[in-house]
Amino acid sequence: MSVSPQKMIETVEAYVAAFETGDAEMAARLYAADAVVRDPVDAKPIIGHEAILAFYQASMQTGAKLVLDGPVRTASFLAAFAFSVHLTLPNGPCRIDVIDTFEFNPDGLIQQMTAYWGPNNMHGSQE
Repeated sequence: MSVSPQKMIETVEAYVAAFETGDAEMAARLYAADAVVRDPVDAKPIIGHEAILAFYQASMQTGAKLVLDGPVRTASFLAAFAFSVHLTLPNGPCRIDVIDTFEFNPDGLIQQMTAYWGPNNMHGSQE
């Protein structure tokens, strides 16, 4: 079974909505049980539902909100999207410019998420 472009776009929209409401469980439910998160791309992989849920719980404690910076791009079983993260670090507000990719499994769940950003993409107060 293949994943439709519409399903991939809806998943990205649900991901953004999870941050809007601060619902880490909602974000984690978008992933396969054995999914892998790399955020940022060169960080140690976060593997499995429990670890992914804990990652999103910590991320959302910063008050992080996501703003899409254009349309979601889809091809085959992949979605890519540019966005900015608006959050509060100990030294104050910060914006991080990011590109994420979601690789979907045949069931329409995220199998792997990779976040492309680095220190040069952070603007405002930093730790």
